[in-house]
Amino acid sequence: MTMRISVITVTLNSERFLAECLASVASQGDGLHEHIIVDGGSTDATVEIIRKHAASDARVHWISEPDNGISDAMNKGAAMATGDVIAHLNSDDYYADPRVLATVLDCFYRNPEYSWLTAGFSFVSGRGTFIRDIRVRKFSFRRLVRGNIILHPSTFIKRDLFNSVGGFDVSLSYCMDYDLFLRVAMVSPPLVVDKQLSCFRAHAGSRSVSQSEQAYAEEFHVRMAYLRSVKRSTLYYRFDYGIKRYLNKLLYRRLLAESGL
Repeated sequence: MTMRISVITVTLNSERFLAECLASVASQGDGLHEHIIVDGGSTDATVEIIRKHAASDARVHWISEPDNGISDAMNKGAAMATGDVIAHLNSDDYYADPRVLATVLDCFYRNPEYSWLTAGFSFVSGRGTFIRDIRVRKFSFRRLVRGNIILHPSTFIKRDLFNSVGGFDVSLSYCMDYDLFLRVAMVSPPLVVDKQLSCFRAHAGSRSVSQSEQAYAEEFHVRMAYLRSVKRSTLYYRFDYGIKRYLNKLLYRRLLAESGL
């Protein structure tokens, strides 16, 4: 059976980096079923960039309308998807090479028992220069509970599984991916692929960089909610959070310095 991938990109005033993201998806010959772009009502040149791109590529489907945040926009994209596998690629990120989606499908074909797949990515600066590779982490559910070890731009989930767990929680603003991965991992573990499939751009406008403190606090909230739901003690994780919060600050300061920000 032939599988296809739906790539979903949400945008809002993304004119600076969007063209490179769109080009990287368009270059994916084998495996790309459609590129769904959900714009939140941009006021810069984003919509014009999307419109021109869609006119030249029939695989592109897009909407531009107000939404209730990133989670809502990503759910809209997933609802529009018709591919067997869905992926979310940020508007400032891009795929590492034109064979990424073909590689993903080949992994699924050779390992049909898996319903999702995760891999590594490369950090690049706002100018697109290489900073460092982040290799895929060895997976265990216990490790995932301790912290988000899944890299979202390099993660691909079969659409049936995504829908069965209810998609993204729209009440979350930063760690909706971590919340999703916990629910997906409770169903089945991912296939771990030791490759860098995407490039994550670290720049001053990136929410994961500029708002890392808020994101880390929300990740802790998601973890506590999960532990309470399964009636597990939270004491160890509260202590662990204090240490990791400090280390996280140091990591992002280093990343900003390496990015020249």
